[in-house]
Amino acid sequence: MKLKESLGVLGQPRFAWYFSARTVSTAGSVMAPVALAFAVLHIDPSAAALAQVLGVRTLAMVVCLLVGGVVADRFSRIVVLQASHVLTFLTQAVAAALIISGHATLTQLTIIEGINGAVSAFTIPAMMGIVPLVVDRTRLQQANALLSFSRSGLTVIGPAIAGLLVVGVGPGWALAVDALTYAVAIVCLSRVGLPRAESGRARRPSMVRELREGWTEFKRREWLWVVVLAFGLLNAIHVGVVGVLGPLIASSTEAIGEAGWGLVLSAEAVGTVLMTIVMLRLRLEHPLRAGMLSMGVLAVPMVLLGAAPALLPVAIGFFLAGAAVEVFSVGWSTALHEHVPLAVLSRVSSYDALGSFVAIPIGTFLYGWLATTVAVETLLLVSAGVYLAISMAALLSRSVRDMGRSSEEPVDDRPRGTVGPVASTAPSTPAERS
Repeated sequence: MKLKESLGVLGQPRFAWYFSARTVSTAGSVMAPVALAFAVLHIDPSAAALAQVLGVRTLAMVVCLLVGGVVADRFSRIVVLQASHVLTFLTQAVAAALIISGHATLTQLTIIEGINGAVSAFTIPAMMGIVPLVVDRTRLQQANALLSFSRSGLTVIGPAIAGLLVVGVGPGWALAVDALTYAVAIVCLSRVGLPRAESGRARRPSMVRELREGWTEFKRREWLWVVVLAFGLLNAIHVGVVGVLGPLIASSTEAIGEAGWGLVLSAEAVGTVLMTIVMLRLRLEHPLRAGMLSMGVLAVPMVLLGAAPALLPVAIGFFLAGAAVEVFSVGWSTALHEHVPLAVLSRVSSYDALGSFVAIPIGTFLYGWLATTVAVETLLLVSAGVYLAISMAALLSRSVRDMGRSSEEPVDDRPRGTVGPVASTAPSTPAERS
């Protein structure tokens, strides 16, 4: 496929406005993790303090995810996303003001980021359910690749700018920019305009029944729960290494430093951007097979961070990791959009997010404790080996290895006005099961 044809999806007005909203909010939010991490370390330079803030944020998100999925399937997803953006703007603005004024405390940042985490539980399912509504089905992979391109492209410069701001004027200004971009994104979302059916749904069952329906759709697809189970463990390791150990090593190692850590994360984004260009033109016939093989590459930066904590080798490792993550990200989003009925997509994605994120708070707190009891170099090397083993173990499932692309939309064949499980469209043979 030619690049011009791949970019043609931007000619669809709904997607163009949605793409603009996602891009502008990402422009600020890519700086937030770096700014927040070093804001915390400036208040309390310990792994335990950083683990506390990150862990509470993720825990609040996990607790609220299932409710977020039901809300996104029950109401207009654009309205849900706008409301979430308003609350994100407020939480980040308050955090920025406290940090800039010098009055921020660890307790305050923990509470604010806890609220922000709860809000993100509504944002994630809503975003997953919007894409199939704003783009033609034949261009789902290109749409997902473009969204990823905007995110990763901005991530190239975002963390580096955040690192420079931390050194120059302090971390609060990066959070202030993040807050402002969410305000702009709200305006862009108001121009999307979803199909009438999205905002005009008839009588709905109880929330508990809708949760049960989403769970039924989730567990009946082996490829779905196998990958989510794997990522429950992978994300726990990843957040421990990149969220806790990475900034800790950077701040205590002259060869990397705070600004250098921002450059390392930017190198990861460069890898993602370059791979996104490939994903715009290359069709993934077996998206999950390619994705899980790629995820094993993330063991490389973990090894380098432990064995050679210097700027250049670590940056190279994160560059490779960024390219690998992009393969999985595009493949996974496309698989969900092609193989899960739209009526339950937000709920299924909330179970996906719950399973993928549930161990992150545990991993955050665990690595915060392990960093004080185990040699960091040993901890990183062991983490790399376990990460690689889990990534490859997911491919033992034939439904993960062999799941292909779907040219037909998953059909909700329930009679109108009834509730219950959506009919599965997955082929019955193991080799083709999706």
